[in-house]
Amino acid sequence: MGNSIAKNLMYNLLLQAATLVLPLMTVPYLSRILGAEGIGIYVYTLTFSQYFIIIGSLGLSLYGNRQIAYTRDNKDRMSRAFWSIFLLRIMTIGLALILYLIIFSKVQIYRPLFMIQILNIVAAMVDLSWLYLGLEDFKKTVTRSLIVKVIGVCLIFTFVRTSKDLNLYVLINVLIELLGNMVMWVYLPNTVNRVRLKFSDLLLHLVPSIKLFIPQIAIQVYVVLDKTMLGVLIGVEEVGYFEQSERIVKVVLGLVTALGVVMLPRMSNIFAKGDKQKMDSYLNISLKGVAYVAVPLTFGLGSISNEFVPWFFGVGFEPVEYLIIALAPILFFIAMSNVMGTQYLLPSNRTREFTASVMTGAIVNVILNLILIPHFRALGACLATVMAEVSVTMVQYYCLRREIAIKEYLKMLAKFCLAAASMALIVRIIGHALGVGAGTTFLQGVAGVVVYIAVLFLLREKINAYILEAAFLRLGKGKKSIKIS
Repeated sequence: MGNSIAKNLMYNLLLQAATLVLPLMTVPYLSRILGAEGIGIYVYTLTFSQYFIIIGSLGLSLYGNRQIAYTRDNKDRMSRAFWSIFLLRIMTIGLALILYLIIFSKVQIYRPLFMIQILNIVAAMVDLSWLYLGLEDFKKTVTRSLIVKVIGVCLIFTFVRTSKDLNLYVLINVLIELLGNMVMWVYLPNTVNRVRLKFSDLLLHLVPSIKLFIPQIAIQVYVVLDKTMLGVLIGVEEVGYFEQSERIVKVVLGLVTALGVVMLPRMSNIFAKGDKQKMDSYLNISLKGVAYVAVPLTFGLGSISNEFVPWFFGVGFEPVEYLIIALAPILFFIAMSNVMGTQYLLPSNRTREFTASVMTGAIVNVILNLILIPHFRALGACLATVMAEVSVTMVQYYCLRREIAIKEYLKMLAKFCLAAASMALIVRIIGHALGVGAGTTFLQGVAGVVVYIAVLFLLREKINAYILEAAFLRLGKGKKSIKIS
């Protein structure tokens, strides 16, 4: 892969690493201050604002990212596309904001929080991240995100002191989101030209964005709806348990899917130039690369849960131990679907196939949620989520079966699974011997990495040597010669 991809991947990994570290600071604190009920209330009210953001965005963020990547080689065309899409977003999200106000201004339960969450919709209106992602300018987005995340952490530790500060905690979160999006406007004058638009320029992007809106709605169903259903069918405390387990899993997931964020604009640009062979090559390399990371993380997260949850979350979050174990498999399946869907189907304008995959996931998720949540509560939501992600991955593989070198991939995957299983065994032995504690978790993590890499070396898996050589290259130690096979 090119140097710019590697550079952008490093920026995105830096952001994901910060996303991993910062919750390690705030989650234990907030778990003890707000409790499962407080966190559940926050997430429950947040999900409704997210519905309106998705409805108002009409798929324009993903579509805009792709269109900027298509047109970025011509600044005038790119500027016209940007302003057209941005103004269309203002109009559609503005309508969603009005609708949200009409509905939730009359709600009695959690009304103050619902009103605070309005600012999330305002933040979405002024969001420009899709522009910079389409330009592959990850430095700006990552720098912005890191700064506002650190500010948010400082504000939380300073002002959120008791369970009565729930409203203040929610306000801090939405203001930080709004601030982060506003900061990106500083760079806009040097990024795009001023253009004169006609209303027809806006309408030009409406229908194509709606095609992406349908899969976005489907994705939202199995990303957010399970929390809403838990809150309605069982109660906000179960939402809190589910949220904390999902947060840990998806924070780790960010390290795996960082490549997808980087590759979407690059693959879109390659597609615009008609180089399908290069796209297929990147697809197979990406599948192998993310599997190398996703498989051990899936095994590892489930293996450390028993010793990790008690010291990290504190008293009252015991169910999170088995919820993390149940939810861990999505690390692998989302990683795979991220490569096939986000890195290939969307950039190559195969929206219909992408839509079919996520619609399948949404249907599976809703049906299983209705069946499992009443009987198994948060565990049922976890199981439904896993099965939904499995179905998405299977449909996307079927769509791309001719582009994927499946025999090579499965041979490599078998080695990853064997190494990860060996790692999990050692991790469990350490956990059983040392018991609950931060030191145990740290030792389990270090031992797990060493065992996984060592077993792959014994199995003569070339990707280990590739990654080590790439690391030396970054330090100027030599020329790349090893290929991932």
